[in-house]
Amino acid sequence: MAFTLQIGEKAPDFSLPSTTGKTYTLADFAEHPVLVVAFTCNHCPFVKESDEAIRQLVERFGPEGVGFAFINSNSANTYEEDSFDNMVERMKEHRFPWIYLHDASQEVAAAYGALRTPHYYVFDRERKLVYTGRAMDNPRQPEQSTSKDLERALSELLRGEPVSTSLTNPVGCNVKWDGKEAHWMPPEACDLVPPKE
Repeated sequence: MAFTLQIGEKAPDFSLPSTTGKTYTLADFAEHPVLVVAFTCNHCPFVKESDEAIRQLVERFGPEGVGFAFINSNSANTYEEDSFDNMVERMKEHRFPWIYLHDASQEVAAAYGALRTPHYYVFDRERKLVYTGRAMDNPRQPEQSTSKDLERALSELLRGEPVSTSLTNPVGCNVKWDGKEAHWMPPEACDLVPPKE
């Protein structure tokens, strides 16, 4: 069985607290014809340096009906900066235009098969997976990115077109699994797109 959710599979449900104090489930995003679920965190440089590019993307596609659920599954025992209290402070400071959820048990990260921070999943109206992977090929220098994969996938989906590239490898730090050393990944986790021979 593949570690990461496969194209065409349904979004696993969740019930997670947000930085606003409200608990969200998958059903809370039912009004959105398209939903982006992103695994992210507070400390990762790949996340922090692409924040403003992602803000622009959310501000562009949010008014078109796309929902955005960002989830921090990182263990605060590995990086204290990734604690829930620091999530709240981060949202207060930056006022990001997305819902920021805390997966303290890491069960949601395991259900989705999150590999890295950030790792993006795009679901259609039926909540079937149509794209997973990176937002762009150079998240640490977004202005130098030559492939804006998440933007392309959302644009195609909203035009009623099939997503032309449904799989890319997420680019970032690995998810910090509780009780494991900082760079550990589950043995069954692997690249979504195998390296070329």
